[in-house]
Amino acid sequence: MQPSCTNLDVETMEATKAHIAQNPDDGKGEFESVTTWKDGAMAVTKARSFSLDTDEPTPLGGTDSAIDPMELLLASLGTCLTIGWVTHANKRGVDFRDLKIKVKAPYDLRGYLDLADDVRPGFLNLSYEVEVDTDADDATLADLYPTHLDYVEKVSAATWANVQAGYVLPRDAAATEERATHSEIGKLGE
Repeated sequence: MQPSCTNLDVETMEATKAHIAQNPDDGKGEFESVTTWKDGAMAVTKARSFSLDTDEPTPLGGTDSAIDPMELLLASLGTCLTIGWVTHANKRGVDFRDLKIKVKAPYDLRGYLDLADDVRPGFLNLSYEVEVDTDADDATLADLYPTHLDYVEKVSAATWANVQAGYVLPRDAAATEERATHSEIGKLGE
């Protein structure tokens, strides 16, 4: 089967949406995963009928035999963004020839290794870049963002809403806004 946004089963998703609209309690649930330590830094996580191994890189005591848990977090965000992009493309009758979402998160091991009190463990920030090759014509793209200012305002509103919700740090929001300002998106008709 050829990769296509149209392969997404939007009909079933819409039927689920209609059902939940009529029966809100049916939309409530809980995801669960169970992670079991295997050996050293290795673990296996099970969710529904799926399993995923994790390990740490060799410099952090692991054997580098599987994805690092921090990389898994980035993959989770990347896959969530991907389904969002595909869903919206499908609903607009747009298809992608290619879609790549690169999620990056710098870190400073001094925090994880407890070498500096002023450096927290984990990611210092989180960002992502989207590369898309689409069959959408200029008119469709212009309809999404009629002007560059419209694009920048939409990015800014979404980004600062995420700051308010605690998902994004203000400095990351400012960097996202800066990239939007310097992008070419929405400049087709200008």
